[in-house]
Amino acid sequence: MPEGTVTAYAGFDKEADAAALRKAMKGLGTDEQAITDVLAYRSNAQRQEIVLQFKTAYGKDLIADLKSELGGKYEDIVLALLDKPAVYDAKSLRKAMKGAGTDEKALLEIMCTRSNSEIKAIKEAYKKVNKRDLEKDLMSETSGHFKRLMVSCCQAARDESTAVDEGKANADANAIYQAGELKWGTDESEILRVLATRSRPQLNATFDAYARISSKTIEEAIKSETSGDLKDGFLAIIGCARNTPQYFAHRIHDAMSGAGTKDDQLIRCIVSRSEIDLGTAKLEFLSLYGKPMSQWIKDDTSGDYKKMLIALVRG
Repeated sequence: MPEGTVTAYAGFDKEADAAALRKAMKGLGTDEQAITDVLAYRSNAQRQEIVLQFKTAYGKDLIADLKSELGGKYEDIVLALLDKPAVYDAKSLRKAMKGAGTDEKALLEIMCTRSNSEIKAIKEAYKKVNKRDLEKDLMSETSGHFKRLMVSCCQAARDESTAVDEGKANADANAIYQAGELKWGTDESEILRVLATRSRPQLNATFDAYARISSKTIEEAIKSETSGDLKDGFLAIIGCARNTPQYFAHRIHDAMSGAGTKDDQLIRCIVSRSEIDLGTAKLEFLSLYGKPMSQWIKDDTSGDYKKMLIALVRG
């Protein structure tokens, strides 16, 4: 079973935590380490209790106080930790679509990896927080088959059963084969139909069936038959069906590879997976890249931001 790194703190005391955060922000300067010591070691549900307790005890908004005291990437990760998961995803999606250009990989990372119930919660949060409709925004900011993939994901209607139908797997594998390798030009719609609707166990059976009828793996076929954002989307769905923690290990590595760190991506992956499967993603990361995730973070980031990341990863 995939495991997170952050769990509910056994000795949780919301009054003591609210007081510690208040103390960390009083007087000259801010004690970022004290803030990290509280927020990195509490579950999201416990953080929500702290926010309510802070306002009750001091008549002040914790998030507003933190915004006034903090800055930069450390402020970004602290605020991410204080959002409910669906709210944070909704804000991340809006950020990916605002301004010049769209961050398609951020859209994929969220829309192609969340469960039906999570997508439904994100849609509600998006409307509440952004006063906008998620599906309409996705349609206006994307195009072609990639837009159709985003709209499909937005329906939150993927089959989530655990039963596997081998006959259907063989039929779907053949349909993808006929739509791609055996066709002059690619029928992306047929590939989308299979990848966007089937459960993850069913998809894995389809991938196995595909390997029996083709000389290529499903990943190799998608890379040769599609391109751009649609290819990335299909590969994200395949990667999550095969091994979700491994997919996020790749995303975390990608955030720290090349020139400069993709801080939004790094924060999003670590915060969003911290209570789900970040512990398992750490093991995948070590296996894939030969160096612990925490060591990569130490080498690639700095300051209080680095300390918070390492605390969440649990070294």
